[in-house]
Amino acid sequence: MEMPTSQKAQMQIRGTPASRGIAFGRISFLKRHALPSERHEVSDVKAELERFEKARTDAIAQLGNLYEASLEKVGEQNAVVFQIHQMMLDDPDYVSQINELIENEHVNSEYAVDFVSKKFADMFKSMDNDYMQGRAADVIDISRRVTELLLLNSGQLIPQKITPSQGQPVILATDDLSPSETVQLDKDSVSGIITSEGSSRSHTVIFARTMGLASVICIGPDLNPSLEGKFAIVDGGAGIVYIEPDEATIAEFTERKRTEDALRARLEQFRGKETSTLSGRKIHLYANIGSADDIELAKASDAEGIGLFRSEYIYLSSPDFPSEETQFNIYKQVLEGMGGKQVVIRTLDIGADKTADYFMLKPEDNPAMGMRAVRICLTRPEIFKTQLKALYRASIYGNLAIMFPMITSVEEVKQCIALCDEVKKELDEASIPYSHDVSLGIMIETPASAIISDELAHYVDFFSIGTNDLTQFTLAVDRQNAEISKFLNPYHHAVIRLIETTVKNAHDAGIWVGVCGELAADEGFTHELVRIGVDEISVAPSSVLMLRARISTLG
Repeated sequence: MEMPTSQKAQMQIRGTPASRGIAFGRISFLKRHALPSERHEVSDVKAELERFEKARTDAIAQLGNLYEASLEKVGEQNAVVFQIHQMMLDDPDYVSQINELIENEHVNSEYAVDFVSKKFADMFKSMDNDYMQGRAADVIDISRRVTELLLLNSGQLIPQKITPSQGQPVILATDDLSPSETVQLDKDSVSGIITSEGSSRSHTVIFARTMGLASVICIGPDLNPSLEGKFAIVDGGAGIVYIEPDEATIAEFTERKRTEDALRARLEQFRGKETSTLSGRKIHLYANIGSADDIELAKASDAEGIGLFRSEYIYLSSPDFPSEETQFNIYKQVLEGMGGKQVVIRTLDIGADKTADYFMLKPEDNPAMGMRAVRICLTRPEIFKTQLKALYRASIYGNLAIMFPMITSVEEVKQCIALCDEVKKELDEASIPYSHDVSLGIMIETPASAIISDELAHYVDFFSIGTNDLTQFTLAVDRQNAEISKFLNPYHHAVIRLIETTVKNAHDAGIWVGVCGELAADEGFTHELVRIGVDEISVAPSSVLMLRARISTLG
């Protein structure tokens, strides 16, 4: 590792943490070909359409090769993005808009591809959802690939190497990286990534995590060409880049990197192992996810299942109520992706801090205690039944469990079960197959549900304790209000007693109980969850191996 020979006053630039880790190196901005996309008129429209079609089919073939080449580097679950890119290049809307622009306005292919790609990318970027914003990078990636091929096929461009070659590993800087650019990086040449733009849900970030490249994104204008060649340290976990660090900072991060590398190596010893305590008690260690794409992270983390799939993100990323078919395809993808491991899908949990305009919910003084989650589902059953029908149809593709949020009474559970029975009857009448082994569970998020958990346990197959809401409702502290956050104590004896009550009542009734709130990932509290007798813990994918290691030390 090359260190700077002279020290100047260090500066810091901040962005969004993307991939944990620490990286050292000189900043090298990615040099891309300038791809001309100026508009000009073409006289032979038929030839221009054929020119675009050849570039498009060549791009699809390239992506097939890239998929095969990246299997070993990022794994099948991540490499599948290149198959998705192939499908995007076959998308009728995308292709037809480019063809129509060429045909109707007699423009060159480069301009048409650039115009349509920007239109699609802007649409994704404008969506109020990280997952959908991340799709903008995919559109830009496939479009750049087609444009490069248009220019290569016409002899206007020569192939370019993605990874810079400067002897020592560099910190690669750019506006944003495409998934294909990321997967082609050589870890011997690139130690970290910093970008001015990007999305934490992009495939690029997922690849960077899988490849172990420390990354900070969304730095903005502070990441400018004047930093070229400057020595830097990237702290991917904190989202900070130290420019021309002083000797004390270099020494501090050198030691931190040594410690983190040792820890990462130790955690890898737990990959593929069962999650169990010293006494041999098995605990199911699952992952929380918010989209089908997160399956890649869950599998890469070695999670034993999905303990919480937040289905509300399907609604938040849609301009209108998602159809049964749309939801079915997403649930099917998740279930198939987990290869028979259990997937717990939480039904619609819109309301409070998660809203979608098309629901037309009335303004409320206390939305956290208003019309939300199961209350919307039971008062607007047509929405709920659409989701339930999609879930049951998808159930034949994996090991599905359905979980109802914000339950406060036995009557609510009975109504949910009745609607499930109604949906199954309709599927039977239409001769549509579904699994008869779908587990039904509820979230324990209110003091009411915890206190009557002995009654609720007779109607469901499992409980999952949502400690975030349980804490705020028990202590009457709004968790969205920063001014009173010091009063939001998840370790309050009242919260712990409600958890204990819930676990005891669940076990007395012969059902299992999990925890999926923030307390689940709190290593300092893991021993309490084990002591209380929790059967399943569901956390962010990045916490799985760390928690497995922690549990292995407990009695």
